[in-house]
Amino acid sequence: MGKYLSIIAQLEEQMKSVARMLALAGTVAMLGIGAAHAADKLTIGVRAAATSIDPHYHLLNPNKDLAAHMFDGLTAMDQNVHLKPSLAISWRLIDDQTWEFKLREGVKFHNGNAFTADDVAFTIDRVPNVANSPGSYAVYTKRIKSVEVVDDYTVRFTTDGVYPLLPIDLSMVFMLDRETHEGLGTEDFNSGKGAIGTGPYRFVSFQRGDRVELERNDDYWGGKPEWDEVTLRVISNDASRLAALLAGDVDIIDAVPTTDLERLRNEARVKMWDALSMRAIFLWIDHHQAEGATFVSGPNGEKFSENVLRNLKVRQALSMAINRDAIVERLMQGAAAPTGQFLPEGAFGYDPGISSPAFDAEGAKRLLAEAGYPDGLRITLHGPNDRYVNDSRIIQAIGQMWERIGVTTKVEPEPWSAYIGRMTRGDFSIGLLSVGTSTGEASNPLRSVFATTNPDKGLGASNYGGYSNPEMDVVVEKAMGTTDDAAREALLREATRLVMDDVAVVPLHIQKSFWASKPDLALEARRDESTRAMEVHRKK
Repeated sequence: MGKYLSIIAQLEEQMKSVARMLALAGTVAMLGIGAAHAADKLTIGVRAAATSIDPHYHLLNPNKDLAAHMFDGLTAMDQNVHLKPSLAISWRLIDDQTWEFKLREGVKFHNGNAFTADDVAFTIDRVPNVANSPGSYAVYTKRIKSVEVVDDYTVRFTTDGVYPLLPIDLSMVFMLDRETHEGLGTEDFNSGKGAIGTGPYRFVSFQRGDRVELERNDDYWGGKPEWDEVTLRVISNDASRLAALLAGDVDIIDAVPTTDLERLRNEARVKMWDALSMRAIFLWIDHHQAEGATFVSGPNGEKFSENVLRNLKVRQALSMAINRDAIVERLMQGAAAPTGQFLPEGAFGYDPGISSPAFDAEGAKRLLAEAGYPDGLRITLHGPNDRYVNDSRIIQAIGQMWERIGVTTKVEPEPWSAYIGRMTRGDFSIGLLSVGTSTGEASNPLRSVFATTNPDKGLGASNYGGYSNPEMDVVVEKAMGTTDDAAREALLREATRLVMDDVAVVPLHIQKSFWASKPDLALEARRDESTRAMEVHRKK
Protein backbone atom coordinates (compact mmCIF):
# COMPACT_ATOMS: atom_id res chain seq x y z
CA MET A 1 0.00 0.00 0.00
CA GLY A 2 2.87 2.36 0.89
CA LYS A 3 4.38 1.72 -2.51
CA TYR A 4 1.12 2.65 -4.21
CA LEU A 5 0.72 5.72 -2.01
CA SER A 6 4.22 6.78 -2.95
CA ILE A 7 3.45 6.35 -6.63
CA ILE A 8 0.20 8.28 -6.24
CA ALA A 9 2.02 11.06 -4.41
CA GLN A 10 4.61 11.20 -7.18
CA LEU A 11 1.86 11.31 -9.81
CA GLU A 12 0.04 14.06 -7.91
CA GLU A 13 3.24 16.05 -7.67
CA GLN A 14 3.89 15.55 -11.37
CA MET A 15 0.31 16.63 -12.14
CA LYS A 16 0.74 19.74 -10.00
CA SER A 17 3.97 20.49 -11.80
CA VAL A 18 2.29 20.06 -15.18
CA ALA A 19 -0.59 22.24 -14.01
CA ARG A 20 1.86 24.93 -12.92
CA MET A 21 3.63 24.69 -16.28
CA LEU A 22 0.34 24.88 -18.16
CA ALA A 23 -0.77 27.81 -16.07
CA LEU A 24 2.54 29.55 -16.68
CA ALA A 25 2.35 28.76 -20.38
CA GLY A 26 -1.20 30.05 -20.48
CA THR A 27 -0.17 33.22 -18.74
CA VAL A 28 2.72 33.70 -21.13
CA ALA A 29 0.43 32.97 -24.08
CA MET A 30 -2.09 35.42 -22.78
CA LEU A 31 0.60 38.03 -22.29
CA GLY A 32 1.87 37.31 -25.75
CA ILE A 33 -1.57 37.62 -27.25
CA GLY A 34 -2.18 40.80 -25.32
CA ALA A 35 1.12 42.28 -26.45
CA ALA A 36 0.48 41.33 -30.05
CA HIS A 37 -3.05 42.68 -29.80
CA ALA A 38 -1.83 45.97 -28.43
CA ALA A 39 0.88 46.20 -31.06
CA ASP A 40 -1.57 45.51 -33.86
CA LYS A 41 -4.39 47.80 -32.77
CA LEU A 42 -4.52 51.32 -34.18
CA THR A 43 -6.69 54.10 -32.78
CA ILE A 44 -7.02 57.25 -34.85
CA GLY A 45 -8.42 60.43 -33.34
CA VAL A 46 -10.34 62.28 -36.05
CA ARG A 47 -11.86 65.73 -35.90
CA ALA A 48 -14.88 65.18 -38.13
CA ALA A 49 -17.47 62.44 -37.83
CA ALA A 50 -18.76 60.36 -40.70
CA THR A 51 -22.49 60.79 -41.22
CA SER A 52 -23.06 57.36 -42.72
CA ILE A 53 -21.52 54.00 -43.57
CA ASP A 54 -23.37 54.00 -46.91
CA PRO A 55 -20.61 54.87 -49.42
CA HIS A 56 -23.07 56.57 -51.79
CA TYR A 57 -25.15 58.57 -49.32
CA HIS A 58 -23.36 61.85 -48.58
CA LEU A 59 -20.44 63.36 -50.49
CA LEU A 60 -18.25 64.40 -47.54
CA ASN A 61 -14.58 63.74 -46.87
CA PRO A 62 -15.15 61.95 -43.52
CA ASN A 63 -17.56 59.59 -45.28
CA LYS A 64 -15.13 58.93 -48.13
CA ASP A 65 -12.27 58.33 -45.67
CA LEU A 66 -14.31 55.80 -43.76
CA ALA A 67 -15.62 54.10 -46.89
CA ALA A 68 -12.09 53.63 -48.23
CA HIS A 69 -11.37 51.26 -45.33
CA MET A 70 -14.25 48.93 -46.20
CA PHE A 71 -14.91 49.46 -49.90
CA ASP A 72 -12.92 49.86 -53.13
CA GLY A 73 -13.51 51.73 -56.37
CA LEU A 74 -12.48 50.60 -59.82
CA THR A 75 -9.70 53.18 -59.58
CA ALA A 76 -8.17 55.04 -56.65
CA MET A 77 -6.01 58.05 -55.84
CA ASP A 78 -2.61 57.76 -54.22
CA GLN A 79 -1.38 60.17 -51.52
CA ASN A 80 -0.37 62.73 -54.17
CA VAL A 81 -3.84 62.56 -55.80
CA HIS A 82 -2.57 60.62 -58.80
CA LEU A 83 -4.77 57.98 -60.38
CA LYS A 84 -3.92 54.30 -59.85
CA PRO A 85 -5.61 50.91 -60.46
CA SER A 86 -7.80 49.33 -57.81
CA LEU A 87 -10.59 46.84 -58.63
CA ALA A 88 -9.85 47.57 -62.28
CA ILE A 89 -6.38 46.70 -63.50
CA SER A 90 -6.59 48.63 -66.79
CA TRP A 91 -8.85 50.84 -68.88
CA ARG A 92 -8.90 52.22 -72.40
CA LEU A 93 -11.02 54.20 -74.85
CA ILE A 94 -12.47 51.96 -77.54
CA ASP A 95 -14.04 54.95 -79.29
CA ASP A 96 -14.90 58.52 -78.29
CA GLN A 97 -17.83 57.41 -76.16
CA THR A 98 -16.87 53.94 -74.96
CA TRP A 99 -14.52 53.05 -72.12
CA GLU A 100 -13.52 49.45 -71.46
CA PHE A 101 -12.33 48.41 -67.99
CA LYS A 102 -10.63 45.11 -67.20
CA LEU A 103 -11.40 43.95 -63.67
CA ARG A 104 -9.18 42.30 -61.11
CA GLU A 105 -9.91 38.59 -60.83
CA GLY A 106 -10.26 36.66 -57.59
CA VAL A 107 -11.55 39.57 -55.51
CA LYS A 108 -14.04 38.63 -52.77
CA PHE A 109 -16.49 40.71 -50.78
CA HIS A 110 -16.29 40.36 -47.01
CA ASN A 111 -19.08 37.77 -47.11
CA GLY A 112 -17.21 35.62 -49.63
CA ASN A 113 -19.15 36.65 -52.74
CA ALA A 114 -17.05 37.13 -55.85
CA PHE A 115 -16.69 40.61 -57.32
CA THR A 116 -17.70 40.69 -61.00
CA ALA A 117 -18.74 43.09 -63.74
CA ASP A 118 -22.39 42.61 -62.77
CA ASP A 119 -21.64 44.26 -59.43
CA VAL A 120 -20.22 47.25 -61.29
CA ALA A 121 -23.43 47.60 -63.30
CA PHE A 122 -25.51 47.37 -60.12
CA THR A 123 -23.38 49.99 -58.33
CA ILE A 124 -23.59 52.53 -61.14
CA ASP A 125 -27.35 52.14 -61.23
CA ARG A 126 -27.65 52.58 -57.44
CA VAL A 127 -25.64 55.79 -57.02
CA PRO A 128 -28.24 58.31 -58.26
CA ASN A 129 -31.09 56.48 -56.53
CA VAL A 130 -29.96 56.69 -52.90
CA ALA A 131 -32.91 58.09 -50.97
CA ASN A 132 -32.64 61.46 -49.22
CA SER A 133 -29.00 61.99 -50.15
CA PRO A 134 -27.90 65.48 -48.97
CA GLY A 135 -24.88 65.39 -51.30
CA SER A 136 -25.20 62.91 -54.15
CA TYR A 137 -22.35 60.99 -55.75
CA ALA A 138 -24.32 61.15 -59.00
CA VAL A 139 -21.97 63.89 -60.21
CA TYR A 140 -19.52 61.03 -60.85
CA THR A 141 -21.92 58.75 -62.74
CA LYS A 142 -24.30 61.02 -64.64
CA ARG A 143 -22.21 61.00 -67.81
CA ILE A 144 -22.59 57.22 -68.03
CA LYS A 145 -25.43 56.40 -70.43
CA SER A 146 -25.17 52.64 -70.20
CA VAL A 147 -23.09 49.82 -68.74
CA GLU A 148 -22.38 46.67 -70.73
CA VAL A 149 -21.23 43.52 -68.95
CA VAL A 150 -18.98 41.91 -71.57
CA ASP A 151 -17.94 39.05 -69.30
CA ASP A 152 -17.30 38.56 -65.58
CA TYR A 153 -14.13 40.65 -65.70
CA THR A 154 -14.79 43.11 -68.52
CA VAL A 155 -17.18 46.04 -68.40
CA ARG A 156 -17.84 48.80 -70.92
CA PHE A 157 -19.26 52.25 -70.23
CA THR A 158 -20.97 54.30 -72.90
CA THR A 159 -20.81 57.98 -72.00
CA ASP A 160 -22.96 60.92 -72.98
CA GLY A 161 -20.55 62.42 -75.50
CA VAL A 162 -16.79 62.41 -75.19
CA TYR A 163 -15.87 62.15 -71.52
CA PRO A 164 -12.16 61.90 -70.68
CA LEU A 165 -12.56 62.01 -66.89
CA LEU A 166 -14.42 58.76 -66.35
CA PRO A 167 -11.44 56.86 -64.82
CA ILE A 168 -10.94 59.77 -62.38
CA ASP A 169 -14.63 59.98 -61.53
CA LEU A 170 -14.84 56.27 -60.82
CA SER A 171 -12.20 56.59 -58.10
CA MET A 172 -15.01 58.23 -56.10
CA VAL A 173 -17.55 55.43 -56.60
CA PHE A 174 -17.19 52.46 -54.22
CA MET A 175 -18.34 49.11 -55.57
CA LEU A 176 -21.12 47.07 -53.98
CA ASP A 177 -22.34 43.49 -54.33
CA ARG A 178 -25.64 43.10 -56.16
CA GLU A 179 -26.64 39.98 -54.23
CA THR A 180 -25.94 41.61 -50.86
CA HIS A 181 -26.99 45.20 -51.40
CA GLU A 182 -29.94 45.10 -53.74
CA GLY A 183 -32.89 46.63 -51.90
CA LEU A 184 -30.88 47.86 -48.91
CA GLY A 185 -31.20 51.44 -47.68
CA THR A 186 -28.71 53.71 -45.96
CA GLU A 187 -29.72 52.62 -42.44
CA ASP A 188 -28.97 49.02 -43.38
CA PHE A 189 -25.37 50.08 -43.86
CA ASN A 190 -25.28 51.99 -40.59
CA SER A 191 -26.55 48.93 -38.73
CA GLY A 192 -23.80 46.82 -40.28
CA LYS A 193 -26.09 44.69 -42.43
CA GLY A 194 -24.94 46.37 -45.62
CA ALA A 195 -21.43 47.32 -44.50
CA ILE A 196 -19.86 44.66 -46.72
CA GLY A 197 -17.26 45.63 -49.28
CA THR A 198 -14.04 44.37 -50.81
CA GLY A 199 -11.82 46.69 -48.74
CA PRO A 200 -8.94 46.01 -46.36
CA TYR A 201 -11.07 46.27 -43.22
CA ARG A 202 -14.38 44.79 -42.12
CA PHE A 203 -17.15 46.54 -40.23
CA VAL A 204 -17.47 45.86 -36.49
CA SER A 205 -19.57 48.72 -35.11
CA PHE A 206 -20.71 52.27 -35.80
CA GLN A 207 -21.57 54.66 -33.00
CA ARG A 208 -22.67 57.83 -34.76
CA GLY A 209 -20.67 60.86 -33.71
CA ASP A 210 -18.41 58.78 -31.47
CA ARG A 211 -16.48 56.00 -33.21
CA VAL A 212 -16.28 53.33 -35.86
CA GLU A 213 -14.61 50.02 -35.12
CA LEU A 214 -13.08 47.85 -37.84
CA GLU A 215 -11.17 44.59 -38.06
CA ARG A 216 -8.62 43.34 -40.56
CA ASN A 217 -9.74 41.61 -43.74
CA ASP A 218 -7.19 38.80 -43.94
CA ASP A 219 -8.35 37.92 -47.46
CA TYR A 220 -7.89 41.40 -48.88
CA TRP A 221 -6.81 41.29 -52.52
CA GLY A 222 -4.18 43.96 -51.89
CA GLY A 223 -2.41 41.98 -49.17
CA LYS A 224 -3.03 41.51 -45.46
CA PRO A 225 -3.40 44.92 -43.74
CA GLU A 226 -0.90 45.83 -41.06
CA TRP A 227 -3.38 46.39 -38.22
CA ASP A 228 -5.59 43.72 -36.63
CA GLU A 229 -8.08 46.27 -35.33
CA VAL A 230 -8.73 49.89 -36.20
CA THR A 231 -10.82 52.41 -34.29
CA LEU A 232 -11.71 55.77 -35.79
CA ARG A 233 -12.57 57.80 -32.71
CA VAL A 234 -14.29 61.15 -33.15
CA ILE A 235 -12.77 63.88 -30.95
CA SER A 236 -14.01 67.15 -32.41
CA ASN A 237 -12.44 69.40 -29.78
CA ASP A 238 -8.87 70.27 -30.78
CA ALA A 239 -7.47 70.41 -27.25
CA SER A 240 -9.11 67.12 -26.31
CA ARG A 241 -7.81 65.39 -29.42
CA LEU A 242 -4.25 66.50 -28.74
CA ALA A 243 -4.56 65.58 -25.04
CA ALA A 244 -5.72 62.08 -26.06
CA LEU A 245 -2.57 61.64 -28.15
CA LEU A 246 -0.23 62.88 -25.43
CA ALA A 247 -1.97 60.61 -22.90
CA GLY A 248 -1.55 57.61 -25.20
CA ASP A 249 -5.29 57.09 -25.62
CA VAL A 250 -4.98 57.38 -29.40
CA ASP A 251 -2.05 56.61 -31.69
CA ILE A 252 -2.44 59.36 -34.26
CA ILE A 253 -4.60 62.45 -34.75
CA ASP A 254 -5.57 64.56 -37.73
CA ALA A 255 -6.21 68.32 -37.92
CA VAL A 256 -3.50 69.30 -35.44
CA PRO A 257 -4.36 72.73 -33.99
CA THR A 258 -2.20 75.40 -35.60
CA THR A 259 -1.63 77.04 -32.21
CA ASP A 260 0.23 73.92 -31.09
CA LEU A 261 2.41 73.34 -34.15
CA GLU A 262 5.55 75.02 -32.85
CA ARG A 263 5.38 73.30 -29.46
CA LEU A 264 4.73 69.89 -30.97
CA ARG A 265 7.67 70.15 -33.34
CA ASN A 266 9.87 70.12 -30.22
CA GLU A 267 7.86 67.49 -28.34
CA ALA A 268 9.70 64.16 -28.02
CA ARG A 269 6.47 62.23 -27.44
CA VAL A 270 5.08 62.94 -30.89
CA LYS A 271 6.08 62.91 -34.54
CA MET A 272 4.66 65.53 -36.92
CA TRP A 273 3.51 64.95 -40.49
CA ASP A 274 2.23 67.47 -43.04
CA ALA A 275 1.16 67.96 -46.66
CA LEU A 276 -0.15 70.86 -48.72
CA SER A 277 -3.77 69.92 -49.17
CA MET A 278 -6.26 70.20 -51.99
CA ARG A 279 -8.77 71.91 -49.67
CA ALA A 280 -9.91 75.46 -50.31
CA ILE A 281 -11.68 77.40 -47.56
CA PHE A 282 -14.22 79.94 -48.79
CA LEU A 283 -17.42 81.82 -48.04
CA TRP A 284 -20.44 80.63 -49.99
CA ILE A 285 -23.04 83.23 -50.93
CA ASP A 286 -26.79 83.06 -51.41
CA HIS A 287 -27.44 83.78 -55.09
CA HIS A 288 -30.72 81.91 -55.12
CA GLN A 289 -33.14 84.28 -53.45
CA ALA A 290 -34.31 87.04 -55.75
CA GLU A 291 -35.91 88.93 -52.87
CA GLY A 292 -34.16 90.20 -49.76
CA ALA A 293 -31.63 87.81 -48.27
CA THR A 294 -32.70 86.54 -44.85
CA PHE A 295 -29.57 87.59 -42.99
CA VAL A 296 -28.74 90.85 -44.78
CA SER A 297 -30.33 94.20 -44.01
CA GLY A 298 -29.69 97.94 -44.02
CA PRO A 299 -27.54 99.64 -41.37
CA ASN A 300 -30.56 100.13 -39.11
CA GLY A 301 -32.02 96.70 -39.74
CA GLU A 302 -34.30 97.76 -42.58
CA LYS A 303 -35.25 94.95 -44.96
CA PHE A 304 -34.47 95.06 -48.67
CA SER A 305 -36.81 94.05 -51.44
CA GLU A 306 -33.84 92.71 -53.43
CA ASN A 307 -31.09 90.26 -52.52
CA VAL A 308 -28.13 92.56 -51.91
CA LEU A 309 -25.69 89.68 -52.33
CA ARG A 310 -26.64 89.39 -56.00
CA ASN A 311 -24.96 92.74 -56.56
CA LEU A 312 -21.44 92.09 -57.90
CA LYS A 313 -19.98 95.21 -56.29
CA VAL A 314 -21.27 94.12 -52.86
CA ARG A 315 -19.61 90.73 -53.29
CA GLN A 316 -16.40 92.38 -54.48
CA ALA A 317 -16.45 94.72 -51.47
CA LEU A 318 -16.90 91.85 -49.00
CA SER A 319 -14.00 89.99 -50.62
CA MET A 320 -11.73 93.03 -50.81
CA ALA A 321 -12.29 93.80 -47.11
CA ILE A 322 -10.73 90.48 -46.03
CA ASN A 323 -7.04 90.50 -45.16
CA ARG A 324 -6.14 86.96 -46.20
CA ASP A 325 -2.46 87.38 -45.38
CA ALA A 326 -3.33 88.28 -41.79
CA ILE A 327 -5.61 85.25 -41.45
CA VAL A 328 -2.89 82.93 -42.74
CA GLU A 329 -0.10 84.44 -40.65
CA ARG A 330 -1.90 85.10 -37.37
CA LEU A 331 -4.71 82.56 -37.20
CA MET A 332 -3.32 79.73 -39.30
CA GLN A 333 0.28 80.16 -38.09
CA GLY A 334 1.46 79.83 -41.68
CA ALA A 335 -0.37 76.52 -42.14
CA ALA A 336 -2.21 77.75 -45.24
CA ALA A 337 -1.72 79.80 -48.40
CA PRO A 338 -3.94 82.76 -49.40
CA THR A 339 -5.83 82.03 -52.59
CA GLY A 340 -8.09 83.49 -55.23
CA GLN A 341 -9.15 80.10 -56.61
CA PHE A 342 -9.90 76.54 -55.53
CA LEU A 343 -6.69 74.69 -56.38
CA PRO A 344 -3.09 74.88 -55.16
CA GLU A 345 -0.28 75.65 -57.56
CA GLY A 346 0.64 72.66 -59.70
CA ALA A 347 -2.82 71.07 -59.77
CA PHE A 348 -4.49 70.39 -63.12
CA GLY A 349 -6.51 73.48 -64.01
CA TYR A 350 -4.75 75.84 -61.59
CA ASP A 351 -4.57 79.29 -63.21
CA PRO A 352 -1.31 81.16 -62.44
CA GLY A 353 -2.99 84.38 -63.62
CA ILE A 354 -5.43 84.40 -60.68
CA SER A 355 -3.82 85.85 -57.57
CA SER A 356 -5.16 86.14 -54.06
CA PRO A 357 -7.46 89.23 -53.88
CA ALA A 358 -5.62 92.21 -52.44
CA PHE A 359 -6.79 93.64 -49.11
CA ASP A 360 -8.13 97.18 -49.61
CA ALA A 361 -10.56 98.44 -46.95
CA GLU A 362 -10.94 101.89 -48.53
CA GLY A 363 -11.58 100.36 -51.93
CA ALA A 364 -14.20 98.10 -50.37
CA LYS A 365 -15.98 101.11 -48.86
CA ARG A 366 -16.04 102.81 -52.27
CA LEU A 367 -17.51 99.71 -53.90
CA LEU A 368 -20.28 99.55 -51.29
CA ALA A 369 -21.13 103.19 -51.97
CA GLU A 370 -21.13 102.58 -55.74
CA ALA A 371 -23.45 99.62 -55.17
CA GLY A 372 -25.90 101.98 -53.46
CA TYR A 373 -25.07 101.27 -49.80
CA PRO A 374 -22.88 104.19 -48.65
CA ASP A 375 -24.06 103.77 -45.05
CA GLY A 376 -23.13 100.11 -44.96
CA LEU A 377 -25.05 96.92 -44.22
CA ARG A 378 -25.90 94.43 -41.50
CA ILE A 379 -24.95 90.81 -42.13
CA THR A 380 -25.06 87.59 -40.15
CA LEU A 381 -22.09 85.38 -40.99
CA HIS A 382 -22.58 81.68 -40.24
CA GLY A 383 -20.09 78.85 -40.05
CA PRO A 384 -19.11 75.67 -38.22
CA ASN A 385 -17.03 75.71 -35.06
CA ASP A 386 -15.71 72.14 -35.19
CA ARG A 387 -15.15 71.24 -38.85
CA TYR A 388 -12.22 73.14 -40.38
CA VAL A 389 -8.96 74.34 -38.89
CA ASN A 390 -9.72 77.47 -36.83
CA ASP A 391 -13.15 77.78 -38.46
CA SER A 392 -14.89 79.83 -35.77
CA ARG A 393 -11.83 82.06 -35.32
CA ILE A 394 -11.75 82.71 -39.06
CA ILE A 395 -15.33 83.91 -39.25
CA GLN A 396 -14.84 86.03 -36.13
CA ALA A 397 -11.83 87.68 -37.78
CA ILE A 398 -13.76 88.26 -41.03
CA GLY A 399 -16.60 89.81 -39.05
CA GLN A 400 -14.18 92.30 -37.51
CA MET A 401 -12.71 93.12 -40.93
CA TRP A 402 -16.18 93.76 -42.36
CA GLU A 403 -17.00 96.04 -39.44
CA ARG A 404 -14.17 98.32 -40.61
CA ILE A 405 -15.90 98.96 -43.95
CA GLY A 406 -19.28 99.70 -42.39
CA VAL A 407 -20.75 96.19 -42.49
CA THR A 408 -22.05 95.44 -39.00
CA THR A 409 -21.52 91.69 -38.67
CA LYS A 410 -23.11 89.20 -36.32
CA VAL A 411 -21.08 86.00 -36.25
CA GLU A 412 -22.91 82.75 -35.48
CA PRO A 413 -20.74 79.62 -35.33
CA GLU A 414 -22.36 76.29 -34.50
CA PRO A 415 -21.49 72.57 -34.55
CA TRP A 416 -21.04 71.07 -37.99
CA SER A 417 -23.80 68.53 -37.41
CA ALA A 418 -26.32 71.36 -37.08
CA TYR A 419 -24.70 73.70 -39.60
CA ILE A 420 -24.61 71.23 -42.51
CA GLY A 421 -28.31 70.48 -42.16
CA ARG A 422 -29.31 74.14 -42.12
CA MET A 423 -26.96 74.96 -44.98
CA THR A 424 -28.36 72.28 -47.26
CA ARG A 425 -31.85 73.68 -46.57
CA GLY A 426 -30.68 77.15 -47.64
CA ASP A 427 -31.19 78.72 -44.22
CA PHE A 428 -28.20 81.08 -44.43
CA SER A 429 -27.18 84.05 -46.58
CA ILE A 430 -23.42 83.72 -46.32
CA GLY A 431 -21.31 81.14 -44.52
CA LEU A 432 -17.98 79.38 -44.23
CA LEU A 433 -17.45 76.23 -46.27
CA SER A 434 -14.70 74.33 -48.02
CA VAL A 435 -14.17 72.02 -50.93
CA GLY A 436 -11.58 69.28 -51.08
CA THR A 437 -10.65 68.50 -54.67
CA SER A 438 -10.15 64.80 -54.21
CA THR A 439 -9.90 64.14 -57.96
CA GLY A 440 -6.90 66.46 -58.18
CA GLU A 441 -8.20 68.64 -61.02
CA ALA A 442 -10.41 71.69 -61.53
CA SER A 443 -13.46 70.06 -63.06
CA ASN A 444 -14.36 68.64 -59.65
CA PRO A 445 -15.22 71.93 -57.88
CA LEU A 446 -16.43 73.53 -61.10
CA ARG A 447 -19.03 70.82 -61.59
CA SER A 448 -20.07 70.34 -57.97
CA VAL A 449 -19.82 73.84 -56.44
CA PHE A 450 -20.33 76.25 -59.36
CA ALA A 451 -22.28 74.50 -62.10
CA THR A 452 -25.95 75.35 -62.34
CA THR A 453 -27.75 72.71 -60.30
CA ASN A 454 -29.00 69.97 -62.58
CA PRO A 455 -29.68 66.62 -60.86
CA ASP A 456 -30.26 64.93 -64.21
CA LYS A 457 -26.67 65.70 -65.18
CA GLY A 458 -25.28 65.30 -61.68
CA LEU A 459 -24.22 68.96 -61.58
CA GLY A 460 -24.24 71.40 -58.69
CA ALA A 461 -24.44 68.78 -55.95
CA SER A 462 -22.60 71.14 -53.56
CA ASN A 463 -23.88 74.40 -55.05
CA TYR A 464 -25.54 75.47 -51.81
CA GLY A 465 -25.74 79.14 -52.83
CA GLY A 466 -27.73 78.46 -55.99
CA TYR A 467 -25.13 80.14 -58.22
CA SER A 468 -25.76 79.97 -61.96
CA ASN A 469 -23.55 81.19 -64.80
CA PRO A 470 -24.67 79.77 -68.17
CA GLU A 471 -21.45 80.94 -69.85
CA MET A 472 -19.36 79.02 -67.35
CA ASP A 473 -21.61 75.97 -67.71
CA VAL A 474 -20.93 75.91 -71.45
CA VAL A 475 -17.16 76.15 -70.98
CA VAL A 476 -17.12 73.34 -68.40
CA GLU A 477 -19.30 71.17 -70.61
CA LYS A 478 -16.88 71.75 -73.48
CA ALA A 479 -13.92 70.87 -71.26
CA MET A 480 -15.60 67.63 -70.27
CA GLY A 481 -15.84 66.70 -73.95
CA THR A 482 -12.19 67.43 -74.75
CA THR A 483 -9.74 64.52 -74.72
CA ASP A 484 -6.64 66.64 -75.34
CA ASP A 485 -5.22 67.42 -71.88
CA ALA A 486 -3.71 70.81 -72.77
CA ALA A 487 -6.91 72.02 -74.42
CA ARG A 488 -9.02 70.74 -71.55
CA GLU A 489 -6.84 72.49 -68.97
CA ALA A 490 -7.13 75.77 -70.88
CA LEU A 491 -10.91 75.48 -70.79
CA LEU A 492 -10.94 74.70 -67.07
CA ARG A 493 -8.83 77.79 -66.44
CA GLU A 494 -11.26 79.86 -68.48
CA ALA A 495 -14.19 78.55 -66.44
CA THR A 496 -12.33 79.28 -63.22
CA ARG A 497 -11.70 82.87 -64.28
CA LEU A 498 -15.39 83.33 -65.05
CA VAL A 499 -16.55 82.29 -61.57
CA MET A 500 -13.76 84.06 -59.73
CA ASP A 501 -14.30 87.33 -61.67
CA ASP A 502 -17.98 87.02 -60.80
CA VAL A 503 -17.13 86.46 -57.11
CA ALA A 504 -19.43 83.44 -57.11
CA VAL A 505 -17.88 82.68 -53.73
CA VAL A 506 -15.23 84.42 -51.64
CA PRO A 507 -12.08 82.25 -51.66
CA LEU A 508 -9.89 82.56 -48.56
CA HIS A 509 -7.01 80.08 -48.41
CA ILE A 510 -5.71 76.60 -49.18
CA GLN A 511 -5.18 74.56 -46.03
CA LYS A 512 -2.04 72.72 -45.14
CA SER A 513 -2.81 69.46 -43.37
CA PHE A 514 -1.04 68.35 -40.20
CA TRP A 515 -1.04 65.06 -38.33
CA ALA A 516 0.68 64.06 -35.10
CA SER A 517 1.46 60.50 -34.07
CA LYS A 518 3.32 58.48 -31.53
CA PRO A 519 7.02 58.52 -32.43
CA ASP A 520 7.11 54.84 -33.42
CA LEU A 521 4.64 55.37 -36.27
CA ALA A 522 5.07 56.60 -39.83
CA LEU A 523 2.38 58.20 -41.98
CA GLU A 524 2.00 58.55 -45.73
CA ALA A 525 0.56 62.08 -45.59
CA ARG A 526 -2.11 62.57 -48.23
CA ARG A 527 -2.74 65.80 -50.15
CA ASP A 528 -6.47 65.06 -50.13
CA GLU A 529 -6.40 65.25 -46.29
CA SER A 530 -7.60 61.69 -45.88
CA THR A 531 -6.47 59.75 -42.83
CA ARG A 532 -6.41 56.04 -43.51
CA ALA A 533 -5.20 53.17 -41.40
CA MET A 534 -3.71 51.59 -44.52
CA GLU A 535 -1.20 54.43 -44.71
CA VAL A 536 -0.13 54.37 -41.06
CA HIS A 537 2.81 52.06 -40.40
CA ARG A 538 4.89 51.00 -37.47
CA LYS A 539 8.48 52.07 -37.96
CA LYS A 540 10.86 49.21 -38.69
